[in-house]
Formats: sequence, C-alpha cells, structure tokens
Amino acid sequence: MWRSLLKQASNTHKSKFVPESCTSSLSSSSSTGFCRTSAFINKFRPSKAINHGFSGCPILGFRENYVFPSQKDCLGRFGFSHSGNPLFFSGKFWNFKGYASAAEAIVSNEDDLSGSEEINELVEAMIKEERKESFSKQPKIMVGGMGVAKYNTLKRRQIKIETEAWEEAAKEYQELIADMCEQKLAPNLPYVKSLFLGWFEPLRDSIAAEQEVCKGNFKISHAAYFNELSADMMAVVTMHKLMGLLMTNTAGTGGIRVVQAACQIGEAIENEARIQKFLEKTKKKSTTDKKSATESEPETTEQGKLAKNEEKLRKKVTQLMKKQKVHQVREIVKGRDTSKPWGQEAHVKVGCRLIQLLMENAYIQPPVDQIGDGPPDIRPAFVHALKNVIKDGNRGSRRYGVIECDPLVRKGLEKTAKHMVIPYMPMLVPPQNWTGYDQGAYLFLPSYVMRTHGAKQQRETVKRTPRKQLEPVFEALDTLGNTKWRINRRILGVVDRLWANGGRLADLVDREDVPLPEEPDTEDETEIRKWKWKVKAVKKENNERHSQRCDVELKLAVARKMKDEVGFYYPHNLDFRGRAYPMHPYLNHLGSDLCRGVLEFAEGRPLGKSGLRWLKIHLANLYAGGVDKLSYEGRVEFTESHLDDIFDSADRPLEGKRWWLSAEDPFQCLAACINLSEALRSCTPEATISHMPVHQDGSCNGLQHYAALGRDKLGAAAVNLVAGDKPADVYSGIAARVLDIMKRDAQEDPATNPNALHARLLINQVDRKLVKQTVMTSVYGVTYVGARDQIKRRLKERGAIADDTQLFVASCYAARTTLTALGEMFQAARSIMGWLGECAKVIASENQPVRWVTPLGLPVVQPYRQLGRHLIKTSLQMLTLQRETDKVMVKRQRTAFPPNFVHSLDGSHMMMTAVACKKAGLNFAGVHDSYWTHACDVDEMNRILREKFVELYEAPILENLLESFQKAFPSWNFPPLPERGDFDLREVLESPYFFN
Repeated sequence: MWRSLLKQASNTHKSKFVPESCTSSLSSSSSTGFCRTSAFINKFRPSKAINHGFSGCPILGFRENYVFPSQKDCLGRFGFSHSGNPLFFSGKFWNFKGYASAAEAIVSNEDDLSGSEEINELVEAMIKEERKESFSKQPKIMVGGMGVAKYNTLKRRQIKIETEAWEEAAKEYQELIADMCEQKLAPNLPYVKSLFLGWFEPLRDSIAAEQEVCKGNFKISHAAYFNELSADMMAVVTMHKLMGLLMTNTAGTGGIRVVQAACQIGEAIENEARIQKFLEKTKKKSTTDKKSATESEPETTEQGKLAKNEEKLRKKVTQLMKKQKVHQVREIVKGRDTSKPWGQEAHVKVGCRLIQLLMENAYIQPPVDQIGDGPPDIRPAFVHALKNVIKDGNRGSRRYGVIECDPLVRKGLEKTAKHMVIPYMPMLVPPQNWTGYDQGAYLFLPSYVMRTHGAKQQRETVKRTPRKQLEPVFEALDTLGNTKWRINRRILGVVDRLWANGGRLADLVDREDVPLPEEPDTEDETEIRKWKWKVKAVKKENNERHSQRCDVELKLAVARKMKDEVGFYYPHNLDFRGRAYPMHPYLNHLGSDLCRGVLEFAEGRPLGKSGLRWLKIHLANLYAGGVDKLSYEGRVEFTESHLDDIFDSADRPLEGKRWWLSAEDPFQCLAACINLSEALRSCTPEATISHMPVHQDGSCNGLQHYAALGRDKLGAAAVNLVAGDKPADVYSGIAARVLDIMKRDAQEDPATNPNALHARLLINQVDRKLVKQTVMTSVYGVTYVGARDQIKRRLKERGAIADDTQLFVASCYAARTTLTALGEMFQAARSIMGWLGECAKVIASENQPVRWVTPLGLPVVQPYRQLGRHLIKTSLQMLTLQRETDKVMVKRQRTAFPPNFVHSLDGSHMMMTAVACKKAGLNFAGVHDSYWTHACDVDEMNRILREKFVELYEAPILENLLESFQKAFPSWNFPPLPERGDFDLREVLESPYFFN
C-alpha cells in the first residue's frame, strides 16, 4: 500500500510538490480515502519551521523547490534538510501537523507504523528520481556540435577507419579462405572480389617467403624495409593500391607507369608500418616474461630509474588512449620514434618487388559463363611492358616501363570501387585543428598542411615559419574542415537509377563502349589508312569512357558508404600558393555536378523571407543557359514562371517531363527543385528547413583581383566591382570587341590584308563561348599558342571549318584578335602582369626562386627548378627518379608568377571570409572563387565577403611585395610600380553583382 500511494504521489509530478495552483493532481486511493480536494493538496505546501520544544530542534519545512535531498541520520534513517539543517524523522515525530512532504502526509494518516523501513526505502527511490531529473536539466556538454558520448563513439569509429582499414580487409580475405576450405566450395562473390581472394593467399605466402630471405641479408636492396609490416597486410595494400591506381589513371589505357605505382605502393607500406608501430608502442608490454625479484639480477639505480620512467610513460600513453587524446599520444610516440623516413629510393625498391610478386601470383581466367568447351584460358592478370610515350607538343618521345592489366581486369575495374579500401575518407568527427606543418586534420593518417609535391625549399620554409604567423591560415583551414556535410539521399537515389540504366543522361558517361569500325574489304591504302585512324579514335574514346566510368564508381562508392551517416567532415589543406582543398580526393564539393548534387549541409536552417528569394535565384543560376546573366528580379521571375516544371521535376524526376535535365548543372538543379517544392507547398514556406548550400560566384574573379590591384575603373566595371542594373558579362564584352575588329577586317581587300578572308570566315562564329576560356585563362598567363589551341577546339566542336589547314590559320587569327581585345579592355591588368613578370625575371636570372608572403602570413616559394635524373636498380627494372637541382627554371619562374600571385590573393580573400563567417555564426564552404552558405544567410555572407575584399585591397599589396623583394635582394634593380587608376574600392560594398 505504501508503495502504491507513494508511487502515485511521485508520478504526479516526478517527486515535485507544488501549491494548489498547479494543475497536477493525485489519483484517489480507496485504502486511505484521499480524494482530489484542496484540503489534501494543502498538506503538500511547505511548512514553516515549527519549534515543538524537542531539544530545541526545529522541524523544518522544505525549500522552495521542494527537492528531497538524500541524507541519513545517525541511525541510518533518511531525513530531509533545508538550507543545510538536518531534521531526523523517527516514527514518534510523524504525528505533527504541517506536513513537509507527501510521504509525511501519508504516514500521518496511518496508525500502523510498521512500514517505516519501507517508507525510507521508497523515499530514497524518490530522491534518486529527483536527482535524475535535476541531472537531466543540467546543460549538456557538447563536443564538435554533439554530445560527449556520441562524439566518443564516432571518434572510436574514426580511429578504427584510419588504423584498421587494411587490417580489416586482410582479415576478411583470411575468413573467406577459411570458410572456403571448410565448406569445400567457393563463396559467391563479385567477380573482382573473387580475383582479390584468389590472389591474396599466394601473394601473402610469397611475401612471407621473401621476408624470410631478407632477414639478415642486407645485400638485397629492399631488405632493410621488407619486414616492417606483416605479409598479409602488405599483400592487401599492394593489391588494392595497384588496382586503385589503375582506376584513377586519367589516360584510361589500363596501364600505369612503374615508377608511379612503385612510389605510391612503397609510401603506403611505410605509412601503414608507422601506424602499426605507433599502435604497438601504445600497448603496455606483457610482464609475463619478467623475472621474479629473487631470480633477477640486482639492477643499478640508473636501470631502475629507466625502467620506472618507461613504465610511467606506458601508463600515461594507455590513459591517454582510453581518453582518446590522440594528439598527445602522437606527440609522445613521435618524440620517441628514432626511425628515419624511408625516402623515395626505398619506396620504389619495396614497391617494385611487391609489384613483381603480385605479377608472379595474380592470374585470371574468364568468368564461368564465358568459358567455352575447351580448357580454361588462365593467364597473368598483370604484365610489365615498355612503352614509348610521346611528349607534349610531339617533341620526341620517352620509353617508360608500365604495368598493364588484362582486359578482363580492366573491365572489372569499373565495378571495383565498392570493394576498394579508400584511404582519407571524409571524417566522422571534426578534424584536429592545425597546429603545425604535419600536425592536424586526420587522427592517425599522415596529414600535411601543404601539398608541396616534393618541393624541399617550400616544405622547409613552411616548417620554419613561426606558428603565430600561420595562425590565421590554420584558423581558416579549421573553419573549412568543421563544416558538417551529409548525403542528399533523394539525389543519390536518382543518380543510382540513371547509372544502373546505362548512364548517358545528366552528364553521366555512357557505360557502354563505342563499337570498333569493321575493317574495309579493300586493298586501297587510303581507305585502310582512314579505317586505322577511325579505330584509333574509337579506342581513344573508349579509354576516356573507361576512365570516366571508374571515376563515377569511386564517387558513388564513397557516397553509398557515407549515406547513412548523420554527418561528416572534410579536412582541408593548401597547395603551395595558399588555395584550400579537401584532403579526400573523390567525393567533395570541389568536384563535378554529380558530387555537388549529392552533398548538402548536415545542419538545416529555416529559409526565411530572404532565403526563399535566394533559393529561387540559386535555381536559376544552376539552370544557367543565359538565365544566370539576368538581374536578380529576372532570375526570380524565371523560376516562378517554371513552377510547374519544378514541381514535376521534384515529384517525378525520371518519369515526368525531366525539365531539370536541360540545366547546365542538372543534379544540383534537381536538388534545388526538391527543396523549393517543399517550401512552396508548405503552409509556411519561410519556415521550411533547408540544407542546401547556395553559391555566390565571383565574376571572372582573377580579373576582379587585377582591377582592384590596379584601381582600374574600366576593368572594374567590366567585372562587376561597380554597381549596375544587371551583371556585366566580361565574356560577352570581349566577344563584342572581337566582333568589331573582325567586321573592320572583313571590309578590307584580301589582296592587301590576308586577315580579311579569315574575318569573313569567322564573323558568324564569334560569341561568348568562343572566347570564354581564353578570357578566363588570360589572368593565368595564357600564351598565344594556348589561346590558339583553345579557340581551335571550340571551332572544331562546331564543325564550322572542315579543312584542317584552314581551321589552323583561322584559329591563329582569332587568338591574336582576342588577345588584342583583352589588352584594350584590361590595360591595368596587363601592366601589372607585365610588372610581376619582370620582377620574377630579375630574381630568377640570379638563380633564385620567386618567394613572397601572402596577406594572411603564408610564405610561398615557387617550386620550378630544373630536374636531375637519378637511376635506381630495382628487382623489376632500372628506374629513373627525378630530383630537384640547384638550378631554377628562369622562364617558368617568370611566366608562372603573375597567376600564382593572384591565386594567393584569391585564396587569402576566401580564407578571410571563411573566418569572418564562422564568427558571425554562418556555415561556410568555399571553392576558390565560389562561396557557399545557407539560403537564409546569403545576405550576411555577401556583406562579409565584400568587406573582406575591400579590407584585403586597402592594404598596399604591391608596395609591400616590392619592398620585400628589395629587402631580400638589396643590390638588384627592380622595375618601378605600374601606374594605377583612381577607382574607389568602397564601391564594391554597394555592387550587388560583385559575387552573384
């Protein structure tokens, strides 16, 4: 009965008792006759202190919040306290009126006190319940935007992904082999996975045998490194790494250069060996082999100290690992790691031997359904061959060793991605903050803040730079890495359906090859030559398709692995110029429309009034086709006039009219259609939660930076640094100038002006698309030859000029005309580019690389040096490794400096904006000159990015650069700064289409 009544009282308000004004009530009880009356409820009011004369001890009422604290009296019975004063209740005191609690009221109405022990027990239960409630009301500790428990769970998974991926793959093969032996039949596996399984055991055994040979035999070139990792792990790394390289080979030829494959396999083996060593060092050594105190020899004081220090260190590492303090553990182990980096030479020696062992053990035969009546055709899966590779520009060729795979393996590669171990996956927890050159990002995988590609001087310069100087760069990279993403499952579902049906739509590559043309039944040499050219062209097309199919498979494999995650993160690092990139290579927001379509922010935010407008503008931008050149009002109007198409696309993307497929960015457009449809169909569109990133892109951003550097009014107006009713289109402006020049030339006499014929031939071909690539690359130092080739490709695509000679000559004329028009419109940009080039020439002529410091403090050293050749004898072939010499490439230093300098400025602008957006509470992602945030925050981001641009260029950038050159090389003469205009930078703040 006590339990029943007390439970009723407790459940009424979770152990809290409130005045009668509270709406909570108690259920009636037949055993006590209590009913729902104010008389009973009044007894639950806190009593005042009542002095009844018992040893002067007042009986205290409860605190205002009516919490039951847990205190025991000297007899072990529970009492209640008020403001720290104890009150000991025993049975004889319960007859007082002025009850302090439900328990007191209940006891006072009962003559039999035999249940007092049970009451005490129940009161204790009530106290525990009250404590749980008070604990649940405490603010939750958050780590990385999530609860501690969830963060720790995800962090454990992340550590496992980084440290056990290869090991897990090896275990899987071992288990499959064991099952196969036990059941005496082959498991039903996908074709390529069955190949891996068939290769694994013989390759592992061969590696183990090689390891035995290498023990103590240091005459073998790779012996010193071959026992650093277990044989099964080396087998898995070799198989997966080589297949991965064959998949990502952009040439699509089904082959990979030996030197490239050997370097990457050797490096992967070293990285995995270091991780395994690191993990072993964190485990406490077994004490079973220690001698007992009586048997052991008396140790010296020094030995004892060393042993104690080792024991302390092991305990510290164990505790840190339990607490998942990975960074501290890495620092301890790194400080005690006496092993030196292997170096490129060791990488290629180990890699070549592993490739050789794989070739000796990896065989292939057609799948069962392709085997005829004869014996199975068993042949090597990989072969080593020598090939002549033509250099760029057909200037001679070089002979390279390549590893080629069998056509069956090549075909299987397109379906291999889901079975591959993909390192550097997106992270499940926020990346570690950058604190140094190799400290940050992934928890265990080697992470470097800059991609130096072997440029020693750049690497050493960054390492020597004080941490305080690099803190703004580190903060920006941390900001980009902490943006949380997730997979848009609806878009992924559409992509999967299209891909399963053969691709071909929404810029997806065709999954079928082009059939080879039949050989003509003729002896005519001309016809045979034409057929051979057609076969060559078809093979090239099929190689490109194969490469693209592998790329799509890798992207989809990552998307499918991540689709069930609540969110994930992309750690970022820099190229040598200071531009930020995600470290994961396949599925990221810098990728294609497919990548961007299936990615969205993990955090959703209500659209709001401005967000709804920006979502409509964003959809129009993604549809493009000229719509993105309209005013904002025109873009909103375009979207609103196509609502039926938008709803149809969202509801029936593949069964309906498929309007979204006509967009320039179809998958992103479909995602916007779905989001906008949800909003417009909602009773409160502005309250609709949106996860979609909305982009704001610079208008020919390189020229924007040049216009700001030169304070060029004409250039500023052409690239939207000045406010206008609609966005200025620099490409259309250049095309119009080119057309004017050609119209003048076309009126000339061909006898006196040979350009007249070219102008008449091209006059109907001039549009923004013809000149766009040349204008875009002009700020990156495009040459006349580069411009000619770009325009030639555009003209060839149109099939406007059939004759190749005529096409070449016309392309030459169009390139010269386009560069002339550019020089006229962007005189300031041309003069600054020229000045930068001359400064670089002065420096490089003295055999020094051009170096500077970006506005955010990042030191940049141009890596262009002449390369020397270093021959290495491996078990597979003689390999030539390229190594930097002390001689700089003067021409390359000069031509590359202007674009590299501007890239360092646009990288600085993006990172400044990222940090400011974070401080303003915005989610931010950046793709060089394209800035992304939630629709509701676009207005705020637009304000920030304009302010940061003005802040960047209010500093005397060119003056500082010249001063740094003169300080570094005081005895050299540098050209004076170019003249600049009087454009007011503050106008950018009012320009709506600066980024749009």
